[in-house]
Amino acid sequence: MIRLLGSLPNAVTVAVSGGVDSMAIADFIGRTRSIRCAFFHHGTQTSEHAQEVVRQYCKERGWDLIESRISTDRPFDCSPEEHWRNQRYNFLDSLDCDVITGHHLDDCVETYLWSVIHGTAKVIPYRRNRVIRPFLLTKKTELISWAERNNVPWLEDFTNKDTKYTRNYIREHVVPHAFEVNPGLHKMVAKKVKIRAKID
Repeated sequence: MIRLLGSLPNAVTVAVSGGVDSMAIADFIGRTRSIRCAFFHHGTQTSEHAQEVVRQYCKERGWDLIESRISTDRPFDCSPEEHWRNQRYNFLDSLDCDVITGHHLDDCVETYLWSVIHGTAKVIPYRRNRVIRPFLLTKKTELISWAERNNVPWLEDFTNKDTKYTRNYIREHVVPHAFEVNPGLHKMVAKKVKIRAKID
């Protein structure tokens, strides 16, 4: 079941990457509300393909699409992931309204485990400047199920399997073992998310 943290405004902007999470969320919201989408091109071949998926879907649904792309070189002391994330958030924060992203409960679990390993337990906040994350209580499997049941197109980003990136390593190798130790990890992290968000 798709669960919301807080409420959704009647007119919203949804950040879409072409992946299943954001595409399912855009479809879910767009069935009951007026939406527009925002896409950020990371300057990669994957982004090129994703942009076409997003453009076509928005055209079919009659949704407005705002687009931007990376325009600065990566600093030598900044990882590609961090540079992409910083540039993407700069774009989203520049928009004229709050923007919904596709972050979900499994992202929260990954972030929690990653941060614990680095010494300080953290959960993804509900709000970051212009960005709001109403789907932090929804499991990724529910978003995949929604997309499959409603014929929502998406693009698999196979770089997400590349474990040279720390986040991917956590997802592929640490998270499965963590659930073996604590099968209630989703419930525990969801409680922490709600406490931080201060939203019932």
